[in-house]
Amino acid sequence: MSPLPSPDQPPEAAALPLAGVRVIEFTHMVMGPTCGMVLADLGAEVIKVEPLAGDNTRRLLGSGAGFFPLFNRNKKSIAVDLQRPEGLELVLRLTASADIVSENFKPATMARLGLDYARLSGLNPRLIYVSHKGFLPGPYDHRTALDEVVQMMGGLAYMTGRPGDPLRAGSSVNDIMGGMFGAIGAMAALAARARTGRGQQVQAALFENNVFLVAQHMMQFAVTGAPAAPMPDRISAWGIYDVFTVQDGAQVFLAVVSDTQWLLFCEAFGFADLKADTRLATNNDRVRARGWLLPLLRERLAPHAASELSSLFEAHGLPFAPITRPQDLFDDPHLQQTGGLAPLRLPDGRDTTVPLLPLTLDGRRPGVRLNPPVLGEHSRELLASLGYGEADIRRLLDQGVVGAPD
Repeated sequence: MSPLPSPDQPPEAAALPLAGVRVIEFTHMVMGPTCGMVLADLGAEVIKVEPLAGDNTRRLLGSGAGFFPLFNRNKKSIAVDLQRPEGLELVLRLTASADIVSENFKPATMARLGLDYARLSGLNPRLIYVSHKGFLPGPYDHRTALDEVVQMMGGLAYMTGRPGDPLRAGSSVNDIMGGMFGAIGAMAALAARARTGRGQQVQAALFENNVFLVAQHMMQFAVTGAPAAPMPDRISAWGIYDVFTVQDGAQVFLAVVSDTQWLLFCEAFGFADLKADTRLATNNDRVRARGWLLPLLRERLAPHAASELSSLFEAHGLPFAPITRPQDLFDDPHLQQTGGLAPLRLPDGRDTTVPLLPLTLDGRRPGVRLNPPVLGEHSRELLASLGYGEADIRRLLDQGVVGAPD
């Protein structure tokens, strides 16, 4: 049985759906930590086992600088040298108390350490073991995969870029979504265990996740017989569905995706001539007319301010979106007023806010109970919970088997 929520967790933590579930994770980078973050946000006690030097993600620069604080909130950290027999012993004791073990290392790594599914499930048949890999078992499973690798080989970069210029998506979409599927699999396995009493192995993979993302384009080909064009060169399903450059060079995305919306659009802007034009009567007519219709609309809308267009579209219930940079979202009024951003303390002590899971449970957003941990922050606490006495804990620290903050 997992320990009760830590004193720094709010009382409502015990009411979260995964309260009482203990997860031990051997993860780094994004995919595995995302799985743990989802489970932790939903109430599980997630214990991150790190090497004495810490997860390498803690030290990334540039586009990786936000990985650790985002994907490791609501977790505890224990720093252990798994190459030492005493370190492996204490980790085996830790996993014996687990409901779920999650890992995203190369297949041979966990087996070499004696922490693979075959061994751990033999010690604990109720254990659910989640592996996050580049590929599910098959001809590619020996390859080293990254999000960008599978985007290139899985059709996503082709669809995102202009023809002849493949471009990765602007987020770690496969890592994040792959970790989410790992969490979904873990929760499904928990439900199955409630019926059967037995755990199982769950596998999620970057490549197969990417294929799932582009499945709509695969099925477009299956239905139409025509290859899907890259998104910048695609034939849109909607007559008006584009970015418009307007007053002072500002940009705004505007969409008119139904015949009712077309009438509202024409009335809002006083485009009586377009409303009466029989060549534009239906959405499919407007799709066929995009070659001349969009240049005309760009000319007519260019003198307007982006804020004016947004106000008119909002007043008439039409889809629109300002072109927003990620850093601008910290000041987004909707996120601020709805609790979509929660206070978070970074491992270096600075305070910020962080986006929460995009869902509510009984009308509430699962929040941040634990800040991203300092390396080994919970080592002493967890060793004590496993039955180690103070003298044993001090010895393990002094011998460099376990790490903890001074």
